[in-house]
Amino acid sequence: MDNRNTNFNYTQTSQPEQAAMAKTFMANVFSWMFLALAVTGLTAYAFSHNLQLLSLLITETGPTLFFYVAVFSPFAFILLMSFGFERMSLPVMIVLFVLFSLMMGISMFTIFLVYTEAYIIQTFFITAGAFAGMAVLGYTTNTDLTKMASILYMALFGVIIASVVMIFTGGSTFLIDLACVVIFTGLTAYKVQMLKNLSAQASLDTVQGKK
Repeated sequence: MDNRNTNFNYTQTSQPEQAAMAKTFMANVFSWMFLALAVTGLTAYAFSHNLQLLSLLITETGPTLFFYVAVFSPFAFILLMSFGFERMSLPVMIVLFVLFSLMMGISMFTIFLVYTEAYIIQTFFITAGAFAGMAVLGYTTNTDLTKMASILYMALFGVIIASVVMIFTGGSTFLIDLACVVIFTGLTAYKVQMLKNLSAQASLDTVQGKK
């Protein structure tokens, strides 16, 4: 009888502990995302408002070599961190993550050249609100979003191809922009749900959990 009571009490107390661990895990995830967005935004602002920095990317003769490195290197960082996750140490992963955020900011500097700061801030808050809502949906819903994610990834592949074609042919990108918003908000819900499930397995006390 005593053993049964002990097991019952342990089960009852483990659920709040797991919930607390999940919240801590997600808080760490969003803290790192906040850092990445801050680095990206400040870097984009700096390169668009400083002529010396801007000259590293664009000259009178056109885009520099560093411009193309800045544009395409974020994809390289994503592949490097994804495939090298198991072999890389935690400090190396952190450095790569910060560098990825930095290069993303450099590659996005043109946004500040084209649009006014007030318009950018307004768009940022609207988009952030939409992503926050989808994050809550992904965290709280019990619906398996895996199938939806597969469809969204295929749609994302189509958007990438359409964007490349649009670069060479010209034309309105409104439909592509709209598709990107729908796809990435849906993927946000899926990724948050995936992280929620991962938090039940990962421990922040371990290197793997922190990575």
